[in-house]
Amino acid sequence: MSPMGIRLSPLGLGLFCLLGVGVIYHLQRRTVDLRDLLAVSVEAALLGGTEVKKVRDENSLNEKSKGKTKEGATELLTTGDLQSHRKMFNLISNTFPEVNSEEHDNTLDKSAAWSRKIPADILEKVEGGRDVLAESVTVWIDPLDATQEYTENLVKFVTTMVCVAVDGKPVIGVIHVPFTGFTAWAFVGQGSNMRARSSYSVSTPKAIVSRSHSGKVKSFVQDAFGNSTTIIEAGGAGYKVLALLEMPSSETNPMDQADVYIHVTFIKKWDICAGAALLSALGGHMTTLKGEDIDYSGTALNKGGLVASVGVDHKALVEKLPEWDPEKH
Repeated sequence: MSPMGIRLSPLGLGLFCLLGVGVIYHLQRRTVDLRDLLAVSVEAALLGGTEVKKVRDENSLNEKSKGKTKEGATELLTTGDLQSHRKMFNLISNTFPEVNSEEHDNTLDKSAAWSRKIPADILEKVEGGRDVLAESVTVWIDPLDATQEYTENLVKFVTTMVCVAVDGKPVIGVIHVPFTGFTAWAFVGQGSNMRARSSYSVSTPKAIVSRSHSGKVKSFVQDAFGNSTTIIEAGGAGYKVLALLEMPSSETNPMDQADVYIHVTFIKKWDICAGAALLSALGGHMTTLKGEDIDYSGTALNKGGLVASVGVDHKALVEKLPEWDPEKH
């Protein structure tokens, strides 16, 4: 997936330390307007999506293995991952110079600049002046979610994603589907261009799970909800979250529809943060399998599995799940 977490650091590059305590204090107090950051995030996801689609259309993937997951699944890296990453990282880091990246492949491109345009639907639903301290912000980017499916040309599962967390809580989420051009966004407490469906089932839910990093998720789901439970295998965490929501009628590539998203193995936070923000903005939840909140300011790996829902009693849903320790499976 060639994903990347970006930490908005008030110190920026180490050379700022040479400028004196007064300047450092000023930088520590610097604020970020979250509406601007939402607009930049949407633009970055679209820019990355253009690269992803171009590489796939040209069949110039140049795929190689990054290694294997804990469960033995091969993790792939393609030119699409790298090109998307470079575009998205540079656009965001050039707009917010105090960005520090945890990704090693940060090819600098000073020409990448935010257009300063705020999409009309964001202007309509989100007020400006939503400032927060830069030091409280963490930005997570996944330049290509569902790389395995991307290499198999199962492009409906592919997304590019950006998430903004404030004090570890997901606040802004953007999920872009490059091969249809659709973009879902949400700002918790402000608005979204998405909505929950009118009804969901918890007694006999349709559960959407990973097709390539599944572990023993099928038996887990059946233990929770019964052997007749419908299990949908899909690629990409972004796609799975969208499967829980009401897609616009204009969407040309209909999503699978699911009632709950369950994952029982380790998963990176850049995979899930944007989806967590979308669900939270719509009154939904994404937690560990034990119902615990996930902190999006710390390390990149979420070891607690996850259960995601919207429009249902999430606590009651968690109580149906069997005991499970992802670290032991």
